Amino acid sequence: MKWRRAAIIGIGVLGLGCGAIGAALSLGVFEPPGSGAAAALSAKDSAARPVDDAPAERVAPAAANSAPRADPVWIAATATATGIPERALTAYAQAALLGEEEAPGCGIGWNTIAAIGLVESAHGTINGAKLGANGRAVPEIVGPALDGTVYDAIPDTDRGVLDGDPMWDRAVGPLQFLPQTWSDYGKDATGDGTADPHQIDDAAWGTATMLCAVGGDLTIPENWIAAVDAYNPNIAYNNDVADAADAYAAAASSSAAAR
Repeated sequence: MKWRRAAIIGIGVLGLGCGAIGAALSLGVFEPPGSGAAAALSAKDSAARPVDDAPAERVAPAAANSAPRADPVWIAATATATGIPERALTAYAQAALLGEEEAPGCGIGWNTIAAIGLVESAHGTINGAKLGANGRAVPEIVGPALDGTVYDAIPDTDRGVLDGDPMWDRAVGPLQFLPQTWSDYGKDATGDGTADPHQIDDAAWGTATMLCAVGGDLTIPENWIAAVDAYNPNIAYNNDVADAADAYAAAASSSAAAR
């Protein structure tokens, strides 16, 4: 049965409102898969797939670390243009690069991951939290108990290891994963040996992995909608993510054109 994560944190519960490359091919950037504003595409959703921006500009990985890395110059310029904190944007950009490596042809855009980060936790800053240099929010971001009083009941699946609740599951971290979902898609982006949903690099890669696994080729509008719907089956959520992703892509492209 599909779990209902309708706005566990993203819409209303914690009061978060959602309002809201050009890239040098010599740096290995993929061309954006589409252009123009996305249109309403699904009678089921009424949500629109956004224009997914290309993965971030790459820099050559260090010999000791073969993972792709986002260009810090691109990060700084795009953070300024979009208002996304640099630490969070670094995680989203790297997740897009890792996601495309892991699932070639997925077409995951950094801006889709960033849009989910915005709606879920305001990039790790919801309710006074602050994202540290280590990528962890302080205090930890933990959603309400899914005990059936407001949201569908989801009994504990992790003995409270991730969410601190041995009776009911709660969504955790800046990308708001349920413990069971994290057990399916969790990733260790930092290489410290632990896949941690409270750490934004790990969580962002987990998000990319889930979206690609569910949607396949995310440049196909219906696939993008289905992937985001699996993340949170809520029409308003899908629309908010699409709007934010489009806004981020437009801001980044305008910034690149001005440089």
